[in-house]
Amino acid sequence: MRTVTITVHGRVQGVGYRYTLQATAEREGVRGWVRNRRDGTVEALLAGDARAVDTVVARAQEGPPSARVTRVDVVDSTESPPDGFEIRATA
Repeated sequence: MRTVTITVHGRVQGVGYRYTLQATAEREGVRGWVRNRRDGTVEALLAGDARAVDTVVARAQEGPPSARVTRVDVVDSTESPPDGFEIRATA
């Protein structure tokens, strides 16, 4: 089991990024959440099999076609994930 928090920088708001990340996480069996941040980034908690989490992190660097990801910061986390994968309110 691996749990990480990622912060995604670039043009990642208003382009369907959170929905794309949610679909990818659900397809890989990863639990957690994703939300926009007021500073223009997107933040997510990803928890699951290490290989599945790594796959979601790798795909987070691409995003949907209209996104322009410039950087993805990854930090290990001890936060407990929810059941499933949620889109949360902006923080």
